[in-house]
Amino acid sequence: MKIAVIGCGAVGSIFAAHLARAAEAEVWAYDVWKEHIEAIRSNGLHISGASEFTARLNATSDPKSLPRCDYGIVATKAIHTRAAIAQAAHAFDENSAVCSVQNGVGNEEIIAEHVKYVIRGTTFPAGHAIAPGQIGFDIKGDTWIGPFEPTNTPYLKVEELASLITRSGMNTIPLQDARGAQWTKLIFNASTNPVGALTLLHHGAATRFAPTGQLFNDLIAEGEAVAAKLGIKLHGDPRQLVQKGANAPGKHRASMLQDVLAKRQTEVDFMNGAITNWGQKVGVPTPLNKALWRLIKGLEHSWEDPE
Repeated sequence: MKIAVIGCGAVGSIFAAHLARAAEAEVWAYDVWKEHIEAIRSNGLHISGASEFTARLNATSDPKSLPRCDYGIVATKAIHTRAAIAQAAHAFDENSAVCSVQNGVGNEEIIAEHVKYVIRGTTFPAGHAIAPGQIGFDIKGDTWIGPFEPTNTPYLKVEELASLITRSGMNTIPLQDARGAQWTKLIFNASTNPVGALTLLHHGAATRFAPTGQLFNDLIAEGEAVAAKLGIKLHGDPRQLVQKGANAPGKHRASMLQDVLAKRQTEVDFMNGAITNWGQKVGVPTPLNKALWRLIKGLEHSWEDPE
């Protein structure tokens, strides 16, 4: 069996390293970060923090070198999904299935433009890049995956992939309907990420500071109202996820805060933008999500040094 991990930033690298260490499948890592790929090829992929090990795996920055794979795991930033899957699509045929473990909603629709079977996924492990070939594993967490409904993905493929990832050390739960898990994380991310990015507070500090902690709760309430109107039953309480993250060791910076500090485009369109757009479609007001969406877009615009 062959698995391609498309996008080997922090989370993608954590998945790739665990799967490679388990040695049940031939693992290929694809990323445009050439220094990272070269370091993996030369010295292996080192994971530290919640787990400590070095894994050997195939790594490439040339999508043409990817072989035909049984499964794909897309872990790029949502803003890079379209380009990444277009480049790697040739590695998947009519029997392959590709799973998104990305933030936000809307990635599966993009992947489905290029591959036959798509798996909807939500993952909670978090990390950060230390250096090329070295990834810090900040927070352990479960992953939930299920068929992406429009592609009629066989549930047996979902179960096979979940079992393989779980045996590698990354607990993964197969679900017949994974929308609830995805929206639970979406609502969690849409509250914590933009607030952290705008205030520069790490997750624990923003949770414990009363004004931003209350803003988390108010943003979550808007997201819950949209999900309820869509008929999506959440897979837990996003507020508990906020507390779990706040209680984790260290000072974890949300991915959007990491992007802002590096002056990179964020995933806000797939988070607060998605909640706002779905709210408009179903008639649920989302003024706070809309405001934070516009503020983050304005911050991104400021890096272009507008006149």
